[in-house]
Amino acid sequence: MKMRFVFKAATRCGGATGPSLADRVHPIAFARNGWGTIIGLRISQVRGLLAFALLSFTAANAAAQYALSPLPPLTPTACQAALAQFAQFKALPAIAGAGECVAADVVLLQSVVLSEKVNVDVVPPATVRCSMAEEVARWIREDVVPAVRTISGDVLRRLDNLASYDCRSQNHIVGARTSEHGRANALDVGAFRLADGRVLALTDVKVTQAWRESLRTSACARFSTVLGPGSDGFHEEHIHLDLAEHRGGYKMCQWDVRAPPAPTQTVELKTGQPAAGLAEPVPLPRPRPQGK
Repeated sequence: MKMRFVFKAATRCGGATGPSLADRVHPIAFARNGWGTIIGLRISQVRGLLAFALLSFTAANAAAQYALSPLPPLTPTACQAALAQFAQFKALPAIAGAGECVAADVVLLQSVVLSEKVNVDVVPPATVRCSMAEEVARWIREDVVPAVRTISGDVLRRLDNLASYDCRSQNHIVGARTSEHGRANALDVGAFRLADGRVLALTDVKVTQAWRESLRTSACARFSTVLGPGSDGFHEEHIHLDLAEHRGGYKMCQWDVRAPPAPTQTVELKTGQPAAGLAEPVPLPRPRPQGK
């Protein structure tokens, strides 16, 4: 009886020209029917809610599948194809940071593979442009390893990376130009480590000076900027390398290979021998004036 009343009331209310049952339900039926929340809605509104729910479910399902599915591999560039012959790395997406902190063809350089199939690990791995990674790898293989052999018969096993990509200004100075680190175009090298555990720091005066000079010569030939001790006060304990494009192809090589300090000369006195007297007496300070 209740549903029959709904149909009749709706028909009488609509008439020949009014809204039909497909459009709305009579308000009296809405008040008396326990299903009022649903029956009281227009059919078009119900259809809209169903469509919205379906779209929300579809979007949520697609997002979940995207989150679970791995990202498609990046297509190797020509530089990466060449680098793969003598280095281990991971291709990274292009960097689009704040301001001028942008870079394309970026890799995570993990190690350099020597001709003997021995790896020189980069610790921690360096985030740099592929061109920078390639130059660093060639420098290690062609210059650093032969130089190490001249002072040690051991094998080079590690490069200490102090800084690679970092979106910042030069030397962290507020208002200065963007550093080449912000362009993933620079690497700060602290030391090289051998298989026997020895550490060859590039700025350590105790390390053979001729070896450090040979590395400075080779680095300045390969990289456009080399900064170390004596450059600007910010590179006293490491060597900065980058491939910045200077005007006219100019190269900046500022690395003082410092010699160890001369040994202090001491005078030993024989036992029982008195110290030599002074030629002239040492003047005493004037007496302090008495306060009033």
